[in-house]
Amino acid sequence: MINMNQSSNESSAVYIHIPFCEHICYYCDFNKVFLEGQPVDEYVDLLIKEMELTAAKGPIAPVDTVFVGGGTPTTLNEAQIARLCTAIQDILPLKKDIEFSFEANPGDLSLSKVQTMQDHGVNRISMGVQSFNNELLKKIGRIHTVKDVYQSVENMRKIGFENVSIDLIFSLPGQKEADFKDTLKQAIDLDLPHYSAYSLIIEPKTIFYNLMQKGKLFLPGQDAEANMYDLLLNEMEKNNRKQYEISNFAKEGFQSKHNITYWSNEHYYGFGAGAHGYIGDTRYSNFGPIKKYMEPLQENQLPTFQQKELTLKEKMEEEMFLGLRKVDGVNKIHFKQKFGQNLDTTFAKAIEKTTAKGWLENNQENVALTRSGRFLGNNVFQEFL
Repeated sequence: MINMNQSSNESSAVYIHIPFCEHICYYCDFNKVFLEGQPVDEYVDLLIKEMELTAAKGPIAPVDTVFVGGGTPTTLNEAQIARLCTAIQDILPLKKDIEFSFEANPGDLSLSKVQTMQDHGVNRISMGVQSFNNELLKKIGRIHTVKDVYQSVENMRKIGFENVSIDLIFSLPGQKEADFKDTLKQAIDLDLPHYSAYSLIIEPKTIFYNLMQKGKLFLPGQDAEANMYDLLLNEMEKNNRKQYEISNFAKEGFQSKHNITYWSNEHYYGFGAGAHGYIGDTRYSNFGPIKKYMEPLQENQLPTFQQKELTLKEKMEEEMFLGLRKVDGVNKIHFKQKFGQNLDTTFAKAIEKTTAKGWLENNQENVALTRSGRFLGNNVFQEFL
């Protein structure tokens, strides 16, 4: 059984998973199912029950951030969104200045849906745009168009949403550097406070993976990918969106507090099918298939699939490979307070090797990736495992 107790001075974050999608994108390996024919209302009811059962097991630390992700949370209708958000506020000990985010697809954000979210406490929307090229959007299995992106942003602005983020993906099949430059320009011209941009990763069990196995997927290559990332860093800096993590850029005050919780290796609860959480010393995950997730809850049991208690060594390693994603890196005093060990001594070999290669900067206060190190983050992280 997971120990749900935390020290009284801690705060927590909450991730809530909505696994439904109207269409499955070719690159996506998240836990998701086609919306049609799914027991959506019952799922929302049992998701609420999971929160209630968790709260009954032990006090939940005050919640700083809530992130409703997926799948596609905006496949829920207005009534379902209202029911879920009301339950979140009734069950969880939310702080007054909470960051409450919803992931969204362009095309799902009607005025009434955006109004419903705002009326029920949502104050940040993260929209999966991926590209401003309609042809590329089709190639990667997206069903929205560029026009939908502009309409969604207009609707959010009409309702008064200020805290809006969009996701982009680069190094897409057949993508040229000039195309990504154009996508970046259109994205930045929207003048949003937050942008996330990721290079395409081919994950097993995706349509793209199957195409790659058959030799039918043609990617731009590592040099083009590095050039696109370089362009991204330059354009964001030029337009006053400060990089605060390998793939994330924001105006001051608009950094994603929820994601910073993950990168800082802090505690969070995971609710929903396939959701992960990290409480006390325990990382846990829920059953992924919807039926398997729902069955225990129908019997008033938590739907925990597996859990693992982390050793001190594992916690310190996670602190490094998560924390080094942040531009500020890992703070040495904080590391010592958290683990009772000296960072420079604990990871002496890894630090020496990566600083010698110019990937890592090691000063009195922090250990952080250099600019060139951000291009090779995974190589650096491997050294700390």
